[in-house]
Amino acid sequence: MRILVVEDDALLGDALQAGLKQAGYAVDWMKDGAAADHALGTETYAAAVLDLGLPRMSGLEVLRRLRSRKVPLPVLILTAMDSVDDRIKGLDAGADDYLVKPFDMGELAARLRALIRRASGKATAALQAGGVELEPAAHRVLYRGQAIDLPAKEFAVLHALMLNAGKVLSRAQIEEQLYAWGEEVESNAVEVHIHHLRRKLFPELIATIRGVGYLIPDDKNI
Repeated sequence: MRILVVEDDALLGDALQAGLKQAGYAVDWMKDGAAADHALGTETYAAAVLDLGLPRMSGLEVLRRLRSRKVPLPVLILTAMDSVDDRIKGLDAGADDYLVKPFDMGELAARLRALIRRASGKATAALQAGGVELEPAAHRVLYRGQAIDLPAKEFAVLHALMLNAGKVLSRAQIEEQLYAWGEEVESNAVEVHIHHLRRKLFPELIATIRGVGYLIPDDKNI
C-alpha cells in the first residue's frame, strides 16, 4: 500500500517514513502543503498522514481542497494541536481520524490499517479468499491453515488484490501501490510477483483479465 506522509519536521518525517516502510508501506514524504496538494491531485494513495502546521499551505486547506475534489481518500491528521476545537475543525474539514503528537508508531500503523480496511468495505482485519487468509497487522499469510512466507512486494500485491476482491486492478494500479517516488520499477515486476504468488498459493486464485489487469474473485466465485 502506498501512503502519503505530509510533515515539515525533518526528524519526525524521517521517522514516519522509516516506521511505515517497516510496516510494509511504500511512502511518499512531502514537507509542505503545496507539494502535498499537488501530490494528492496527481498520484494515487491508499491513505494520507497529514500534519496541520505546514509551510506554504495549511494542512486544513490541503484537506479542504482534497474533499472539494470529491476524493474519498482516508486521511489521518497527525498534529500537536490537541484542543477539542482543533479536533472538531479537523474532523469537520474531512479528516477520518485524528492523532495527537507525541504518538506511538504501532498505534499509527493500526489506525491506518483500520482506515484502509473501512475504505475498502472490509468489516474484519483479516482478509480471506479461496482458502487464503491475509493478516495485515501480523504481515502473515495462511493457505489452508499453513503459513506461507512472502517477501514484502509479493505480500503487498496480494494485499492490494484481496482488499479489492471482485474488482480488476490494472498493472499500473498495482504498481502505484507498490512503489514510492524515486523507487525503480522494473517493467515486468508485477507479472513476476503474480507468477510467484500463483506458484506459492494456487494458480486459480489470481485471474488474468486480458488487456485489463488482474482479479481475485469474491469468495463465492472462487
